[in-house]
Amino acid sequence: MRRWGPLFGAACLLIALGFGAAAWLRRPAEAPGFGSVAGEVTLPGGVNLGGPFTLVNQDGRTVTDRDYRGRWTLMTFGYTFCPDVCPTELATIASALDALDPALAERVQPVFVSIDPARDTPEHLKQYVALFHPRLVGLTGTPEQVAAAARAYRVYYAKARGQDTTEYLMDHSSFMYLIGPDGTVRALFQPGVTPEQLAEALRRRAAQS
Repeated sequence: MRRWGPLFGAACLLIALGFGAAAWLRRPAEAPGFGSVAGEVTLPGGVNLGGPFTLVNQDGRTVTDRDYRGRWTLMTFGYTFCPDVCPTELATIASALDALDPALAERVQPVFVSIDPARDTPEHLKQYVALFHPRLVGLTGTPEQVAAAARAYRVYYAKARGQDTTEYLMDHSSFMYLIGPDGTVRALFQPGVTPEQLAEALRRRAAQS
């Protein structure tokens, strides 16, 4: 059974992505833009999301988006001190991967990008991601590198107001990004998607390549 550390007593703030995902969340699931699985959002034509990034993995090695080309990447942004949203999402990803056929699961790389580089060092990330899944990769970097990656995926994050300098919570948007083997974002998954729904979507998407 995987563990994810103590709760801090407050939830991470979910906000809409800058390109209008909030409007999608208010639309019925059968409307254009939603995938065939509950909680899945397909990007409409003309919307650009994602892009190049340079970060550092949990082993201290510099990596770029090109290191993950050729396979599916399931990416989420958060931080290790997140009280419940981040560990819940990572547990969902881990359970979904475990539900897949092993050969298919090997074609999906789970990635957790920290938006709290001040505390989430590679060493700390290595201990954290190991709690969820042996194949989960943790990425961090300089504040500038993290900010650039967040901009590319239109991720909002900020230190919560009224927090001290060492013990603080971060407000951040919370979507899972499914990135195709060619490096383009193929779909988003809303918070609350179940492991079963996520596994179903991964099976269907992976069958396309």
